[in-house]
Amino acid sequence: MSIVKINALTVPADQREVLEERFGARKGFVESADGFEWFELLRPLEGTDRYLVYTRWRDEESFQAWMNGPMKEAHQRAKGADSGAEGKPAASGDGAGSESAERPKPVATDSETWSFEVVQQAPPKK
Repeated sequence: MSIVKINALTVPADQREVLEERFGARKGFVESADGFEWFELLRPLEGTDRYLVYTRWRDEESFQAWMNGPMKEAHQRAKGADSGAEGKPAASGDGAGSESAERPKPVATDSETWSFEVVQQAPPKK
């Protein structure tokens, strides 16, 4: 069954709109990856300042191929634009893969990745 990768991003309230705009600008970046199944950016409603970036993949190999291919290339381009970059494209919320000459400053103050294997699922009833 599929695997899920969740990146938990701590985002100050005054940076939420910026993060959402940057993810909106990155549409199409991950969607064409082999083995990619789903993406969602989840906005916190109450009790936390952590956004969740949910991606679902056919298998770990598909995720790793994307991380070591297009994601790594985008990360290296971003590092070249800003040698002081920490190197967490998802934490920057910069639309990973943008071709801008100057890398935007990260809006997230922390990032943590969680991995899960889907063991059960239920599609909606028709």
